[in-house]
Amino acid sequence: MKMVITKPIRKWLVTAAAFCLTMGMNAAQAVVDGVTSATNTFDLVADQTHITTPDGDSVLIWAYGIDGKPVQYPGPTLIVNEGDLVKVTLRNKLPEDASILFPGQTNVSATGGGVTPGIMGPEAIADNGQTKVTYTFRADHAGTFMYHSGSHMDLQIEMGLVGALIVRPKDHLRWAYNHPSTVFDHEYLFMLTEMNPDLHDMVDFGETDKIDTTGYKPVLWFINGRNGPDTLYQSNAPWMPNQPYGSLARAHPGETVLIRLIGMGRDGHPFHTHGNNFHIIGRDGSMLTSDPLIGPDLMEEDYTLLVQPKTTYDALFSWTGDGMNWDFYGHVCPNNDPAHPDAPAAITYPVNSTYGTRDAAQPGVYVEDADSHCKPFPVSQADSIDVAFGGFYSGSPFLGAMGSLPVGEGGLNINGGMFFMWHSHTEMELNNNDIFPGGMMTMFVVEPPGVPIP
Repeated sequence: MKMVITKPIRKWLVTAAAFCLTMGMNAAQAVVDGVTSATNTFDLVADQTHITTPDGDSVLIWAYGIDGKPVQYPGPTLIVNEGDLVKVTLRNKLPEDASILFPGQTNVSATGGGVTPGIMGPEAIADNGQTKVTYTFRADHAGTFMYHSGSHMDLQIEMGLVGALIVRPKDHLRWAYNHPSTVFDHEYLFMLTEMNPDLHDMVDFGETDKIDTTGYKPVLWFINGRNGPDTLYQSNAPWMPNQPYGSLARAHPGETVLIRLIGMGRDGHPFHTHGNNFHIIGRDGSMLTSDPLIGPDLMEEDYTLLVQPKTTYDALFSWTGDGMNWDFYGHVCPNNDPAHPDAPAAITYPVNSTYGTRDAAQPGVYVEDADSHCKPFPVSQADSIDVAFGGFYSGSPFLGAMGSLPVGEGGLNINGGMFFMWHSHTEMELNNNDIFPGGMMTMFVVEPPGVPIP
């Protein structure tokens, strides 16, 4: 029993230390990690490998990868522009036939493959990787899409043959769709999947013919192919070569984050964003609009989204601190300020801020709630002997400020940011094979102005 308790704690400590290094290196990406091609041609291979999970397991997967590089879970995120003619070739090295489907893309043609065309289209037959299938389509509209196996789908999708496709508006690469109201400052992809390792072990032991997928019971839950707390590691962490995509999200106050969500498993997952509501502006690569000229007028506001299987969503999120009723910058007002005559001394953080709505044309200017300006922190902080400090607490309630902490406490919030957990709202999905914490969780960090987010 003692080992079950201490193992995840040690894992959290190791992850937290790596996270601190990540933040110092500014390794988290504010643009979705993926691959592009000057010719819009992507050469993929389907093969098998093993991935690691935070509960100490090693699981066999089948996965896509860029030909000549390690296969990965999920497959490479393919990034193209609207109107591009896209070509994807698949070379198969798996023990059974494989293929790719591109939901949401029209007029997909496929050439090559085996003698048997396959139910869902031509398949790359298992012949030591010599036979290739070439898929061709024109990416005719912007949005977030997926791709996945079209062969033996109940097993091959579970095994890991999934990936994301992002189509950007041709002339507005920082818009989600072809309307200025969908502009964003940062974007992050969250592909949600689950896994039953027993099925993977049966494949690993050569018992594929005995698998019955109707009795499916997942015990592992993933964001971008990682379980929490591995989700907090930087992308392309060298110790996870087959799980390259992290999911730590970061933004400054008032900036707009585009959340690209993909449900690629068999279950629905209620994805919850702490910190603020979000606005769903698109689904399955289509803007929620009654007229494309007026933008996403049919968008929906929520704080928990039930991400359905084989469905994609685009949502906009922003954190401004509105309504907090205290100044999260810790601004100090002059004693003769008639609006705030009793403003006490606070930790002053020099920041280029303004009141009201952020001006997108002035990226260095950040919003601040005018009604909360110079209002003091509303409670007296307890004596440190009576407080349990979290590792991400900077010692100060103010954004960008660092305060004193007891020896051995904190130290993992090197920028003085504000942390919010983003996670599944299904309790069992926050475990790794019944070990808490883990599963389908990551973090969103509000960074102080001036902290670079690449």
